[in-house]
Amino acid sequence: MTKPLDPEMFDPLCPSDLVPVRVGDKWAGMIIQCLEDGPRRFSELRVPLRNITPKVLTKSLRALERDGFIVRTVHAGPTRHVEYGLTPLGRSLLELVDAARAWAETHLEELITAREDGATGAE
Repeated sequence: MTKPLDPEMFDPLCPSDLVPVRVGDKWAGMIIQCLEDGPRRFSELRVPLRNITPKVLTKSLRALERDGFIVRTVHAGPTRHVEYGLTPLGRSLLELVDAARAWAETHLEELITAREDGATGAE
């Protein structure tokens, strides 16, 4: 029999929504990777993230901005445009994102097999 979970294992005063688990969502890690070499425009992000809808990309960018991982800069002038770039806090996540990607590459076959087994109901 396993030991019961401690009901106090998570500090109730710790705002768990601030933990960068958001990086584990479908798009945040990829967006952070896209911004690694410098600020990008929305249309530039859409190129490698071609499977994301504009609405979902906007939502993800806003969440990353709200959490302090990226900054949105509006450039005024005759060709007004907006760019998104990593903040120092966002840049600090690059190592974590790279580690998660390396782990996924190492375990890719296992992940695919597990997903296929789950889809077929195999145990």
